[in-house]
Amino acid sequence: MTSTPGTSYTLVPNQKYRRRNRRCRQRCNIVDTDYQSLSTLGYFQTLPLEIFQMVLNYLSVKDISMLSMASKTISNRLINYISTPSGNRRLLLQDFHNLELPGKREGSCILEHYKSLGLLLKRCTLLLPTKDRLKYIHKVLSEVSCFKLNGCPSPLHCLGLQCYGVFLQILTAGWDELECHRVFNFLCELSNLPRKVQTVVSSKPGSARKLELRIRLYCRSVLLNHWIHRSDSAFWLTRILKPWPMVNQARLLYIIFGPVSSLDGHVVWQKMIEGPTDETSLKGLADAIKLLYDTEAREWTADDVISLVDELSVVPREWLMENNARLLILSGNNICFTFMASKAVNGRAVELARFMVFLALVCEKDLYCMDWAVKMMQKVCKVFSTPGERNNFLQCVENAFAHMIMDMLQAVLSGDRDEEDSSFLNLFHLVNAQANFHKEILYLTMRSNSNTI
Repeated sequence: MTSTPGTSYTLVPNQKYRRRNRRCRQRCNIVDTDYQSLSTLGYFQTLPLEIFQMVLNYLSVKDISMLSMASKTISNRLINYISTPSGNRRLLLQDFHNLELPGKREGSCILEHYKSLGLLLKRCTLLLPTKDRLKYIHKVLSEVSCFKLNGCPSPLHCLGLQCYGVFLQILTAGWDELECHRVFNFLCELSNLPRKVQTVVSSKPGSARKLELRIRLYCRSVLLNHWIHRSDSAFWLTRILKPWPMVNQARLLYIIFGPVSSLDGHVVWQKMIEGPTDETSLKGLADAIKLLYDTEAREWTADDVISLVDELSVVPREWLMENNARLLILSGNNICFTFMASKAVNGRAVELARFMVFLALVCEKDLYCMDWAVKMMQKVCKVFSTPGERNNFLQCVENAFAHMIMDMLQAVLSGDRDEEDSSFLNLFHLVNAQANFHKEILYLTMRSNSNTI
């Protein structure tokens, strides 16, 4: 030991201090490694894999989903658990045809179960590329026959496609458009959807009734019905329609959203041709048209939507004008005006005038405010470039009222009446429609005159 003059303590050699520090760091590294190994599984580190999986049976799917975020190691263990027979039995409930499931859980509960399962698989596969995520999820779900387009023998009484739809909605929520494109292409490959759509849009309407029904159920239950935001619904509807020419888009839109039989669920192709229909039969089509016309549907222009409406009105043959007018009213003011303005711009004044009369007739029958029809005509009149064109259109409207009343009166006088006496009833509604239409015009004229005095 040596000491330095002027100090009362002994200096410790630096070299000895470094050796001790090195050994301390080595011990700390060993402790850190053990701690990190333990921290990835926590107390589950001490459990055999079989016991770990038994513990999972006591957790809800939501709890397992939360557990999957604890660490990558636990997430990998959960992925392995989901692939085991016991995990499949626990997580892939398949009693889709019985509203009363074990434990008295109703049909809504199985939908909630698959929402939770979608969140679990979303979290477990978070670090995988989209392609690998889809492959793994398909591997997990591939044995569920009711998730397939042609998999269930009784699709109308099955919750399988709805469960698959809510599962996919939760899984893909927040994904960007490129990833969602990949999801759609992946689903098309699995279900062979494009080939099946090609079959129904190129065949005679109703000749493939069962396939039409399955396409309708698959598109609505899996791809369209479960989205919260309209932009998401517009994206998926666009993916379904855009690959096809406009005439096929109209056929496909009718298959997915058109009226169906209350007995067997099959598409009723003659509904718009044989007689006036009700709002219920047209609401699905109108909502779809509004969805495509919205600003969220960036891939559709106003001309695209109006062309689609034009094509739709001749599926499978030309509709009754009353049904076409009712569809446009249900589709909203903007679409209705755009449709009428396009006819005005293209010089189709006579056709536009007949359509105007049927707008008034539908307002009378369905108890809409007649002043709406008058204001719509006012707005359309401003589209005509010259006073002569506008006056010609107004004359065509009056001629259309007169000709339609005479035609209906002739049908009444001919004595060809059905059980409901629809010929006389239609004449009654049309005469009242004309009276109320002109009454609103008189009110509008008198108000304008009083303001100028």
